[in-house]
Amino acid sequence: MRLDIHCADRIGIAQEILNILVNYQVDLKGIEVDSVNCRMYVSFPPIEFEQFQKIMPSIRLIDGVQDVRTTAFLPSEREHNELNTLLRALPDGVISIDAKGWVRLCNDAACKDLQLSEKEVIGANINNLLKGFNFTRWLESKEVLGQTTRVEVAGEDFIADILPIAVPQGNEGDVLAGAVINIKSQSRLGQQVSAFRRYGQESFATIHNFSTAMRRVVREARKMAQLEAPILITGETGTGKELLARACHYASNRSVKPFIALSCASLPDDVAESELFGYAGYEENAAPKRGVLEQADGGTVFLDEVGEMSTQLQTKLLRFLQDGTFRKVGDENEVKVNVRIIAATQKDLPAMVQEGVFREDLYYRINVLTLEIAPLRDRKADVGPLAEHFIQKYAQQNGHAIPELSAECLSFLQEYPWPGNVRQLENAIYRAVSLLDDNELRVEHLQLPTFTHDLGYLESDFEGSLDQAVKRFEATLLRKLYPAYPSSRQLAKRLGLSHTAVANKLRDYGINRKTVKV
Repeated sequence: MRLDIHCADRIGIAQEILNILVNYQVDLKGIEVDSVNCRMYVSFPPIEFEQFQKIMPSIRLIDGVQDVRTTAFLPSEREHNELNTLLRALPDGVISIDAKGWVRLCNDAACKDLQLSEKEVIGANINNLLKGFNFTRWLESKEVLGQTTRVEVAGEDFIADILPIAVPQGNEGDVLAGAVINIKSQSRLGQQVSAFRRYGQESFATIHNFSTAMRRVVREARKMAQLEAPILITGETGTGKELLARACHYASNRSVKPFIALSCASLPDDVAESELFGYAGYEENAAPKRGVLEQADGGTVFLDEVGEMSTQLQTKLLRFLQDGTFRKVGDENEVKVNVRIIAATQKDLPAMVQEGVFREDLYYRINVLTLEIAPLRDRKADVGPLAEHFIQKYAQQNGHAIPELSAECLSFLQEYPWPGNVRQLENAIYRAVSLLDDNELRVEHLQLPTFTHDLGYLESDFEGSLDQAVKRFEATLLRKLYPAYPSSRQLAKRLGLSHTAVANKLRDYGINRKTVKV
């Protein structure tokens, strides 16, 4: 039984409380005093109810006692149980030693690492358990400071964090009471480093979003990551579509499962089909192969440049999105997996649907949730932070001092159109920093194609006639304006054209409420 006695801070009050327990022949098991909160706790074996009814009023009559109540545990018991629970839950080994190096406490993980029982570890000398560090010399040194060092545990290399335990002695200073040792195996350390790197490389935290447009994309992506529906990410080349897809995966409930990317543009149709769905391998000398969908079961598959898919592959992907089943190449048996699809494209899929080169039903299947990444030229607020990030990254990578970015160079970077977007910016900074012999990065250090405000920038891979280019621009402009002016009359008024002219253009380009979200 335990009592919580709220009392005044008065000399002799504890003695009076104990005298009552002695008078009633109660065997005291423990006593604790909380001077800060003016509480005293006593613990004694269970007693008869009649005896308890006499003790409680007697204690309440003592001068200075304000309240007496039973409690489930003493503060030290709570702390002891909390510590034991914490030690048991820790995946890393923890060992406590006294000032002479004898083990006083250890958790289950430490016993497992040492390959010994708790009975064998408690009372043993730490120098016999952990090799490679002289604990006795460390404990006897004039100034005992925390250490991180390599030790040998049961024949294997471990990292040990050794922290001294000091007990305050008022004006006399602290007295060394021992040390706590945290041991971590190479494999455990590798897991933590990998998790840290994965978070650093794959999370939303790595996506620079200083511009309003990018902040909105990241905000929406964080919400979409928690859902299960397919995501379609659109944007020009180099805008970071795969980076955003990875962030969505690692922020989802599927983060512990694989994330596998497949570029639909880099592989021939037959190879892309076997890569995505797998190969049965029934033919002679042909080994069976698990496709990307099967390998990523429970995780996410990122289909880059989904607009490059052949019609046959589109049909098979549509079937998978409908019921989660597919057939391997050369196999009649169906395979069922649980995979989330995130697709990306820089192409105009609605236009491709109208042209008949992309299935309309597949478009609506993958376009449940949409994220559109604006080109870097429309996100000038992101250019400076991105440039600074790449400068620091590649300067450290090459072992150089981090150069300053001149104001003139920053202005140039912000005004440049970046047809290759973030990828082009990163490559330009990498080349400039790697070859830089100065402590300042200036415009002349950047090797970029010429751009003028009057003529703009003409991509070197431009194809088609002037009429085709004008039509492409016209279709893009109409498609962007249509959600804000969702009728031919409203759009005609906005553009200063006749209703008939605009209606014909909308029909020619396949722009309507079905193909464009309003």
